[in-house]
Amino acid sequence: MALCSSSTSPELQCCCFDNLRVQASSQLSGHLEGSFMGRKRLQEPPSHRKLEFVRTLLIDNYDSYTYNIYQELSTINGVPPVVVRNDEWTWRDICRYLYEENAFDNIVISPGPGSPACPEDIGICLRVLLECWDVPILGVCLGHQALGFVHGADIVHAPEPVHGRLSEIVHNGDRLFHDIPSGQNSGFKVVRYHSLIIDADSLPKELIPIAWSNSADGFSYLGTLQSGEIPDAYQSQSRQKILLSDISTQIKNGSYRHSIYSNRMRREVLMGIMHSTRPHYGVQFHPESIATCYGSKILRNFREITEDYWKRLRSPFVKERNVHYTGAESLLLREITRTSRSVNNSDELGREALRPRQLFCDLGDRRFRIQHSRRFEIQPSSIGVKCLKLTWRKFDHLASTVGGARNIFCELFGNNKAENTFWLDSSSTEKGRARFSFMGGKGGSLWKQVTFRLSDQSDVKFTSGGHLLIEDAEGSIERAYLEEGFFDFLDKELLSFHHEKKDYEGLPFDFYGGYIGYIGYNLKVECGASSNHHKSRTPDACFFFADNVVVIDHLYDDVYILSLNEENTPMSTWLDDTEQKLIGLRASSTRQLEEQNLHAPTVSRNKSAFISEVSRGDYVNNVENCLKYIKDGESYELCLTTQLRKRIGEIDSLGLYLHLREKNPAPYAAWLSFSKEDLCICCSSPERFLRLDKNDLLEAKPIKGTIARGSTPEEDEQLKLQLQYSEKDQAENLMIVDLLRNDLGRVCEPGSVHVPNLMDVESYATVHTMVSTICGKKHSNVSAVNCVRAAFPGGSMTGAPKLRSMEILESIESCSRGIYSGSIGYFSYNRTFDLNIVIRTVVIHEGEASIGAGGAIVALSNPEDEYEEMILKSSAPAKAVMYFD
Repeated sequence: MALCSSSTSPELQCCCFDNLRVQASSQLSGHLEGSFMGRKRLQEPPSHRKLEFVRTLLIDNYDSYTYNIYQELSTINGVPPVVVRNDEWTWRDICRYLYEENAFDNIVISPGPGSPACPEDIGICLRVLLECWDVPILGVCLGHQALGFVHGADIVHAPEPVHGRLSEIVHNGDRLFHDIPSGQNSGFKVVRYHSLIIDADSLPKELIPIAWSNSADGFSYLGTLQSGEIPDAYQSQSRQKILLSDISTQIKNGSYRHSIYSNRMRREVLMGIMHSTRPHYGVQFHPESIATCYGSKILRNFREITEDYWKRLRSPFVKERNVHYTGAESLLLREITRTSRSVNNSDELGREALRPRQLFCDLGDRRFRIQHSRRFEIQPSSIGVKCLKLTWRKFDHLASTVGGARNIFCELFGNNKAENTFWLDSSSTEKGRARFSFMGGKGGSLWKQVTFRLSDQSDVKFTSGGHLLIEDAEGSIERAYLEEGFFDFLDKELLSFHHEKKDYEGLPFDFYGGYIGYIGYNLKVECGASSNHHKSRTPDACFFFADNVVVIDHLYDDVYILSLNEENTPMSTWLDDTEQKLIGLRASSTRQLEEQNLHAPTVSRNKSAFISEVSRGDYVNNVENCLKYIKDGESYELCLTTQLRKRIGEIDSLGLYLHLREKNPAPYAAWLSFSKEDLCICCSSPERFLRLDKNDLLEAKPIKGTIARGSTPEEDEQLKLQLQYSEKDQAENLMIVDLLRNDLGRVCEPGSVHVPNLMDVESYATVHTMVSTICGKKHSNVSAVNCVRAAFPGGSMTGAPKLRSMEILESIESCSRGIYSGSIGYFSYNRTFDLNIVIRTVVIHEGEASIGAGGAIVALSNPEDEYEEMILKSSAPAKAVMYFD
């Protein structure tokens, strides 16, 4: 949480706080005890019936964790809460739904970036806390600070920023902590994301402290597991089976500590408050985090507090509300949804507050856009319906007998420099990381290439329109301007396809033809980001519509060939032709050797090194700037990046990719060639962004935490353990896991989001990485493309809160990320998709090779170490280019 301005002196900050409190109190206090709300509640006749469900108004302070609270409350309350942004409803709206319609039983005020002392950060929440004295309210993090601030407490910097780390909690046994242990070694450890706190010495008499962090404590997530404590939000057999005997002696005896442990907090911090006469509570920590122990119990206790409160007040709507709930609540949601559709489509998926403050402009010049975060409902397509027919053939145990995926691709699609071809390449398949590879080229009657560039006005806030170019297999070109942007076009395209499920019954994979290509990072402006300060040199999105596909099943060594055509049109001969080529490959034992010779590297004539967009000193300064923003609460985590570039001459791009996949195999690798754009992409990504399978299950696998491999088995194992038990890397990973849980929570069925694997370490050719897995069941009325829009760009490349972090990074980074940090993958015509995160990638465009690299900056980051990590991540693709250029 942040002060109004990092440049404001403490004296002026205090003055700002006091003025705001005096102003708020003078405007609002006269409405309290004599308000019609209190009179109406107290005049209602008695009822002894327990609530069958509890209806929560969840006020979102533009945070990236709000929908984790939404998911928890959906299961605890029996019905999902209604989520509104802190500037979405007027005070009249609040009064109408809360008091006239009796639509809600309690209120939860979410976390968020900023400070309760800044009106743009807290919105209507201060007035709600002052005037809704007769409604149970729970404030989380920023909401907790708002409860303290509105009653006169001071908001100050914490002894140190605490983000993604755990603390033991001592409490006084208040009802909010009923049946929850307290104190050191009690098992009650919570996750904290904050830079500001309530000054406990400034608490007014009406606010009662009820919880504190234990002095001098601070834990990593795995440190919690070592003590045998499993957070109630997380259950994983693999994690429960950790054998401490496999850990070094230091870890086993508890003496192991990362170097950051030398600088610990030495004072208690206020972690919970309650009002002495109102049903208002606040907690500084995050009960919704995946690693918080007893978080669900706290929210369940708040439900029980709500039930008992209304029982004591003898409210008649406790009797009647269950009868009228369905109609009234549906009417409320319809009205909210109708209102939200009045804003433009770039806001459709929800927007965190855009509060540039000192970043871009004066507070007086700021523009705000109301955003309503609702279901991302499937809309009828206005594009003509296409009835597609799929035919396919399978060849058992064929792949290895014809030289494997590499030989198949080179023989079938490697001619003419492999122009206009694709290869989603699972070149690292061990441990079940990826099973299938998909490849193809320019083909049948449905083939086309779509290229999208954001308009030149994309640096203007909230602008996402752009220019679309479509080229078909005959070379005909169609141009259009898309006012609603590329995602809207893609969504309508996929919704226009009609198909029969029986066509692909028996296929063990989820891509049967459709769009294959990439989404550039700058398309974040279609997902809620405020602007792009830097224009991409490459197209912002480029896809083939692939109607002919070769698929390799690496588990069973099978090969499939698929062909897609419109119903009632003649089938092409592609299946027959490709089958004959595969048979020919089986008959030839020399093809693979010939192919390897074909793509042998040429002698390098240009040994110039890659040049970074920023010097080492500038990168270190950028890290320090990020740390300042984190200290002031503008972000919990910032994923800082840069670009390395090198001019190249004629280069065998496919040979470069084949060399890269051999030296640095990865489960989500990819080759894309768009000849008209003079663009080739050689990607060796180990990270999945998001997948939607045929059963409507969503899966994300963010990576946060990287360390180089060792030169000996002993050193390698020690480095792996160092990564596993690094508090900094665990904090990075935990923050992104909670962010991805939030993103999936916006489009998944309540209660379905879960984390089967948390902070696993996976080993690759050159690095160890820390990987987590987040899953959920897609809501039935959400389209595939809108699932992507809800989560793009991947949180592992932005930080959290996502939109505020992207806004900050735009002001620090000196160039566009382009394709880097975006996603490569497919959107199948049957509305499944699988997308990676574009990292460890060489982009060859118009005579230049570029590599993006960076890392997550957290409060525990060391600037020099962050620079070295950036260099490490760029080394494998850079060496591949130097080898071939």
